[in-house]
Amino acid sequence: MTGAAEALLGTPQAGRTTPAPALVPKPEPTPAAPSGLRLLLTRHLRPHRGRLVAGAGLGLAGGLAGLAEPMAAKALIDRLVAGGSPTASAIGLGALVLASVLITAAGSYLLERTAEGVVRTTRERLAARVLRLPVADMDRQRPGDLVARLTSDTGQLRAAAGQALAVCATSTLMVLGGLTAMFLLDPVLAGATVGVIGTVCGIGSLTLPRIGRAARRSQQVTGELGAALERALGAFRTVKANGLERRETEAAREAAHRAWRSGVRAVGWEAAVEVASGLSVRLAFLTVLGFGGTRVATGQMTMSALVAFLFYVLFIGPLLTQLAGSAGLVQRGSAAALRIHEIECLAIEPLADAGADAEPPAEPAAAPAAVRAAPLALELRDVRFGYPGRDTTVLDGLSLDVPAGGLTALVGPSGAGKSTVFALLERFYEPASGRILLDGRDVRDWPLTGLRATIGYVEQDAPVLSGTLRDNLLRSAPRASPEELRAVLALTRLDGLVERLPAGLDTELGHRGTALSGGQRQRVAIARALLRRPRLLLLDEATSQLDAENERALRDAVADIARETTVVVIAHRLSTVTGARRIVVLEDGRARATGTHRELLASDELYGRLVRTQLLDHRP
Repeated sequence: MTGAAEALLGTPQAGRTTPAPALVPKPEPTPAAPSGLRLLLTRHLRPHRGRLVAGAGLGLAGGLAGLAEPMAAKALIDRLVAGGSPTASAIGLGALVLASVLITAAGSYLLERTAEGVVRTTRERLAARVLRLPVADMDRQRPGDLVARLTSDTGQLRAAAGQALAVCATSTLMVLGGLTAMFLLDPVLAGATVGVIGTVCGIGSLTLPRIGRAARRSQQVTGELGAALERALGAFRTVKANGLERRETEAAREAAHRAWRSGVRAVGWEAAVEVASGLSVRLAFLTVLGFGGTRVATGQMTMSALVAFLFYVLFIGPLLTQLAGSAGLVQRGSAAALRIHEIECLAIEPLADAGADAEPPAEPAAAPAAVRAAPLALELRDVRFGYPGRDTTVLDGLSLDVPAGGLTALVGPSGAGKSTVFALLERFYEPASGRILLDGRDVRDWPLTGLRATIGYVEQDAPVLSGTLRDNLLRSAPRASPEELRAVLALTRLDGLVERLPAGLDTELGHRGTALSGGQRQRVAIARALLRRPRLLLLDEATSQLDAENERALRDAVADIARETTVVVIAHRLSTVTGARRIVVLEDGRARATGTHRELLASDELYGRLVRTQLLDHRP
């Protein structure tokens, strides 16, 4: 075994011992909430209720100060009519105005700050939940729509949590207070005014449920627009190479038009509510002016009382307008809460504990062989599986044995089920029947995080994340030592690449690793998996984009690694696996034949045909 491979695999990373049997927790979905408003209040706003109440209280105090202004104005007028000094009344009125403005501003700031906190905690919770969704559930989601829920929908929560709910509460109280004061001034005129306002506002309130439905549809279509853009941007080079810009632009335009139409519908219903509130205020003002003037002329009401009454009408008017606008925002926030709740109802997987702070230091390199984690044996017993939502069966009673240690290859035509075996091993999906055993224990009896920490998995497309080369290599093994990092770089022939990069390991790789070639991305993915010190290493077409020289070097490295761990390779390029200890030929979801390269050439027609197709040396 080479020194690099021994340095890499000689000591298991701490925490990789076989875990005690435990069932993977499967949380039950949260029961559907009765309404979006209840969700908004209990799920999103309850943790911040202290600051919300304080902000609303300040707003109410400012409103009460404003509510006293008409009475102060009445007192000032009465003092002037009586020939007294207006100084004290004028100072009192000015103090009320200043206090109302300052207190209201303080309450508004506290509410807006709290609303930002609501959005932050919701986004953090939702992002953590999305990243813990099972693969099978994620397959049914559209990433663009998930992003819209995380950004646009949570933004609607901000509008509802910031001022809307507080305005609804405080404005309602202030309106009731204003109406009470009007009844104290003149019950007859107040009754007529309330009748006008109540009739018009009651008619307008019938549109509130329509605002909620239209808002939810608007947010849903916004998610569809995000999904359309994500689809095009996720295959940007394909779109360019095939001249699909016009078609994808048209798809995005149609989604944007649907979003516009739904948004306009919601805005239209909100405008109808505001029209009703504005109309009620104007009719009330005309009623007070006409009917109140008559009562003043007949001596049933004083001029100062009429002026105060008009002040109250002018005071209530903006409050009713605010109520109308806030009611629309609450409906939008409730619709957003429902869409967020749909994601929060999905079951999630346990949180992996691969963080640097949670991971204990690795054992010293000189640890005796007795404490080294042994490679895993793999066994599939009559496994049947078909992907959710599809009628076809991918694995049809597949049974195979992979002994601990050494290199085992899975070969066969496309669609035979090779990559599906890896997906089931990682428990991205659950088999319909049969068992998958690691060291004789069903994978369903392993803690999910422990299972995945034990397996190193290199996907077929070898994704590289945005960030530096160092970040990509150490992301899942943050406590790897510099010596281990150098060993894996040499083993995967990345040391030469590091020397050529402008900033070495700290070079930014760009979005999805665009600064690297396909073969370099594959080697980075392999190095990342090896740094985790896996007991079972899964390589899915890990050399498909390598040139002949690097393929040969990596093949030798994999052979060295296979002396200390179990390596299972999926390969269409059979030149990479001709030296495997055993080769399993899959066809139609079953193991057709098992043996060495020479044995299969002599005994299996399908394997021989695959070899001849690739012009390999097929002499037995």
